[in-house]
Amino acid sequence: GDLLPADGVFIQGNDLKIDESSLTGESDQVRKSVDKDPMLLSGTHVMEGSGRMLVTAVGVNSQTGIIFTLLGAGGEEEEKKDKKGK
Repeated sequence: GDLLPADGVFIQGNDLKIDESSLTGESDQVRKSVDKDPMLLSGTHVMEGSGRMLVTAVGVNSQTGIIFTLLGAGGEEEEKKDKKGK
């Protein structure tokens, strides 16, 4: 169960299975391959196999970072509405 720290493209490895439930809610493990479904997302866990990836995004630019930014932005908008209402 290593946690992926960044988004990237799977470029080399064998029998890689990823738990993407933290992002998708889907409990099934996803098999990754260079030819089919090579995207690896930050915040997901490696369940089986090994591999190498080319990092494409980190921090707020990663899929997890974008989700957290959007969640934070929604909270700020609600706070502004509450202040205007008072």
